[in-house]
Amino acid sequence: MARRYDCNDATDRTTGLREAASAVRRGELVVLPTDTVYGIGADAFSSEGVADLLDAKGRGRNMPTPVLIGSPNTLHGLVTDFSEQAWELVDAFWPGALTLVAKHQPSLQWDLGDTRGTVAVRMPLHPVAIELLTEVGPMAVSSANLTGHPAPEDCDAAQEMLGDSVSVYLDGGPTPGIVPSSIVDVTGKVPVLLRAGALSVEELRKVVPDLEVAN
Repeated sequence: MARRYDCNDATDRTTGLREAASAVRRGELVVLPTDTVYGIGADAFSSEGVADLLDAKGRGRNMPTPVLIGSPNTLHGLVTDFSEQAWELVDAFWPGALTLVAKHQPSLQWDLGDTRGTVAVRMPLHPVAIELLTEVGPMAVSSANLTGHPAPEDCDAAQEMLGDSVSVYLDGGPTPGIVPSSIVDVTGKVPVLLRAGALSVEELRKVVPDLEVAN
């Protein structure tokens, strides 16, 4: 049966984060607040956990799961051919609503779906999320909704959709907004904006003036 913890209560938050970390290490699913919407997450290196995540959402392998991390330093072990412009975007907008699609290290033993050698990675601007990610390492995280349903702005909506497929729910109250992160592909010589979200083209071009926009 799923357990839920109120992260606005100091004692409950401490217990909830400890229980969530234990669940992730066991390959189970947790729901956590982020700076955009609530996410459902698993250990990024647990192929069974990631498969369970996709099953819980009713999502296919053709839509790989993004990875959230607790520190930019974690990138060094995850990605390769990461350009100077990519690091400039990290410095300017992390933690925050910017997802970067990069080439992942070929030696990594993970299965996030049909990624074609890339990973979509982000550091969220939310204290509960960062604390959990710092404790357990990279997590595969997708919006905590059934595919085709609205992404949840509060824990109630997430739990209503996902129920007991999730072991631990971390309730951080309503999220700041439902605008998704902007997605920039940094696998090529020139960064390409794949999805405009919380960060506009104009904001991104202040850091990387030659940013292109996908058709």
